[in-house]
Amino acid sequence: MTSLRTLVLLAIVITLVSACSESDSEEYADFALSGSTDNSTITFVSRDQRVAAAGDEVVPLLPGMTAPAFVLQTADGSEYSFDPATAKRPIVLTFYRGGFCPYCNRHLASMRHAEMELIEMGYDVLFVSMDKPEILRSNLDLEAVRYTLLSDASASLTRAFGLAYRLSDDTIARYMKSGIDLEEDSGYTHHILPTPATFVVGTDGVIDFSYVNPNIRERVNPELLVLAARLASEDQTD
Repeated sequence: MTSLRTLVLLAIVITLVSACSESDSEEYADFALSGSTDNSTITFVSRDQRVAAAGDEVVPLLPGMTAPAFVLQTADGSEYSFDPATAKRPIVLTFYRGGFCPYCNRHLASMRHAEMELIEMGYDVLFVSMDKPEILRSNLDLEAVRYTLLSDASASLTRAFGLAYRLSDDTIARYMKSGIDLEEDSGYTHHILPTPATFVVGTDGVIDFSYVNPNIRERVNPELLVLAARLASEDQTD
């Protein structure tokens, strides 16, 4: 059923990534397809833990591949874990740049129209950024959302999904002049951000849908996401 499910979803998916050269294709061979956690770190990553030089050079996991197990902190400091070996609920996992990004905040707001449908279908709706938990708390309107904000401050999960890229020194300096301090927000000096992306992942860990777009102004349409999630959910119950 996994292959059928993936083929059906690929028919409606637009996955926007950098053009795939032969060298890009070879890099997919460097992804392991299983893994585990030790309650704090990600052990499932691409073998070279690749960090791209730009957002349009990332090599993300694709539909049909297996997502990593992970344990991350939520905005209130508790832990959220996902392990394909034991998962009870599928997930909708969105990587965003952080609370400093107006396009990300707009996307989170637009997802309020879809989150209820996704939750009613049985999905956990998760948003991941480099922000540490206390920064997540400062940006969270607890009365308005039911999705979960997760802190990937170390960039471990972002690397595992092949979405990590490092900002140039010039960009970091420009951000600082604008009052954006990524080191303060994450607690790390890695200067890594994710290429914005959304994944639908089944309880078996298989990625059913992905949308990856290096254009930070563009995000997945909530209606398309709900449709993809519904198809994946229906297929898993057949």
